[in-house]
Amino acid sequence: MKIVAIIQARMGSTRLPGKVMKELCGQTVLAHVIFRVKACSLIDEVVVATTTSYADNPIVTEAEKCGVKWFRGSEEDVLSRYYLAAKQYSADVVVRVTSDCPLFDPEVLSQMLEYFQDETSEGLEIDYLSNCLNRSYPRGLDAEVFTFGVLEKAFQAAQKPYEREHVTPYIYEHPEIFALHNQTYDEDISNYRWTLDTEEDWKLIQAVYVDLYQEGEIFTTDEVIALLKAKPELVNLNIHVKQKEL
Repeated sequence: MKIVAIIQARMGSTRLPGKVMKELCGQTVLAHVIFRVKACSLIDEVVVATTTSYADNPIVTEAEKCGVKWFRGSEEDVLSRYYLAAKQYSADVVVRVTSDCPLFDPEVLSQMLEYFQDETSEGLEIDYLSNCLNRSYPRGLDAEVFTFGVLEKAFQAAQKPYEREHVTPYIYEHPEIFALHNQTYDEDISNYRWTLDTEEDWKLIQAVYVDLYQEGEIFTTDEVIALLKAKPELVNLNIHVKQKEL
C-alpha cells in the first residue's frame, strides 16, 4: 500500500499573495511544510501539486530544491489536479495537506495513519479520515486521508464548482456513500488559528518560529500550546480572522 502525501500549493492568494514562498527563519513556508510532512515515517512519497500557470514556476523550483516530486494541473479544478497527481504517482492512499500550514505536526499525521492502517487491517471500512470533520485541532493542523478509489469516485461524480475547487467536499458531504471517520485531540483547542492566510496570521506564525524553531528540528503541537499559554498576547494577533467559506 503506497501512501502519497500531496501538498497543494500555488502563488495566488486573495488575502496574502505569494504566502507559501515567504521566508520564515531562512526557509520558505513551503519548505517548512514539506520538511514537516516528510518527517512522518509512514509516508512513502511527497508530491507538491501546483498549477500550469507560469506564476507557479517558483513552486516547482522549490519542490525540486526540497527533494520532492511535483505535479502541475488545473488551477481551478483542484480535485482533478489531486486525482491526476495521485494517479501519476501510483497512490493507494492519499494524504491531503495544504501548503499554508507551517505549524503542521507530523506526529498528528502519524497517529491518523496508524489508526487508518490498524483499523482497516482489522476489517473496519474507512473511506475518509480527517481531523476537521468535528474540529478539535487548530486550523493549520488539518490533514485528510482517503483511498485512491474514493478520490476517483469524487473526481468522476463531483459537479458543483466548490466540489472541484476544494477537493474533498463531495466526499465528506456524502456520508451515505462514504465511510467517514474523524480524529480528535485530547482537548478542544480549535479556538487557535495556526494557518497562514492573512498578514495577522503571518505575524503569529513568525512569532512562534522565532521562539521555537531550531534548524533541522520539529517543534510540536504541545510546544506551541505551551508558548501561547505563556504568551497569550500572541493569540490576539489573529483571533479575529475569519476563515473564508467554501
